[in-house]
Amino acid sequence: MSRLVMKFGGTSVADLERIRNAARHVKREVDAGNEVAVVVSAMAGETNRLVSLCREASLMHDAREYDSVVASGEQVTSGLMAIVLQSMGVDARSWLGWQIPLRTDAAHSVARIADIDCRALIERMGRQQVAVVAGFQGLAPDNRVATLGRGGSDTSAVALAAALGAERCDIYTDVDGVYTTDPRIVAGARRLPKVAFEEMLEMASLGAKVLQVRSVELAMVHGVRTFVRSSFDDPDAPQTGPGNLPVGTLICDEDEIVEKQLVTGIAYSRDEAKITLRRVEDRPGVAAAIFGALSDAAINVDMIVQNVSEDGRTTDITFTVTTADYERALHLIENLRTQVKMESVTGSADVAKVSVIGIGMRSHAGVAAEAFKALAARGINIQLITTSEIKISILIDAAYTELAVRTLHSIYDLDKT
Repeated sequence: MSRLVMKFGGTSVADLERIRNAARHVKREVDAGNEVAVVVSAMAGETNRLVSLCREASLMHDAREYDSVVASGEQVTSGLMAIVLQSMGVDARSWLGWQIPLRTDAAHSVARIADIDCRALIERMGRQQVAVVAGFQGLAPDNRVATLGRGGSDTSAVALAAALGAERCDIYTDVDGVYTTDPRIVAGARRLPKVAFEEMLEMASLGAKVLQVRSVELAMVHGVRTFVRSSFDDPDAPQTGPGNLPVGTLICDEDEIVEKQLVTGIAYSRDEAKITLRRVEDRPGVAAAIFGALSDAAINVDMIVQNVSEDGRTTDITFTVTTADYERALHLIENLRTQVKMESVTGSADVAKVSVIGIGMRSHAGVAAEAFKALAARGINIQLITTSEIKISILIDAAYTELAVRTLHSIYDLDKT
């Protein structure tokens, strides 16, 4: 007997028919003798609807009341899932975050998990009762509902799996695993049987939408083996695939991956904007003033390149932010010109970031050179470059995004079986 956490995203519980299908997956695991906890998201589109209502009510709404409203989506789904499971003869009950309790910090609407007391859940699960947990929510220190930010149900599921000591956290979604790149761009993209935590963290943060970044961080820290699979697969079909795992992708420790590929995947993001500060006075504290102000405004900066002039008096600084923060970042930088001397501020939102990711890059030279040569041959100009041990990210004109992804996918032979 194993202890499993099964998480179903919004598209997997979009209506009662899909909730019934998800419940059949749960019943299969219960019938196999497993102890099961289920984490559910709100129905597809419901959180967006609730967020819009809050904004219509008041643009300056209280974050605590916002949490009270948007957390209701998961409450509805958890109750419906429990009802459907009961109708199938499965003992089940719903749990809200505060009932477990799953405790968070005080940052309403973007809370982080502080502690999960699983004693009541473990006792009930030991009696073969399925715990259907409302994802995305917990209990703040002020004894009010707090939500974990968009995509927080993935985080809830992985954190719960860690607290329960679960063998695995299965993330059921509308795709059947993690692919070498977006299959909508590259027809030859392949599903990966296994991906290392570090690789998945890079892929999630660099544009892959399969898993939420915080959930991957938690899985890596706590060693929670996470399995991405499709909720639309037939629940009654044979569930054993290669390596005695179902069809999908296992996110696991690097040591579990016997044959490490040089490059695992190509990720991309069009949610990028570039800002360049020309001829900035080059003195100690200038970078701190610029990026400190951006940090105080909760603007996340990604790629940064600085070029100091030959005489050492000025420097050019280029960095990227999300498109949502672009106008706000430009305005903030303009306001800094009385504090930081600079000749001009320019920017562009017509850019994209394309990344090459793979743990095999640690021990191989020439990976970046091969990418740059292939892109140059296709007339793709590189504006910025950042690297780590297992990734290379480049910033290019948005118009060349798909060509760059296809080019890189091909040169690293990712379309070969």
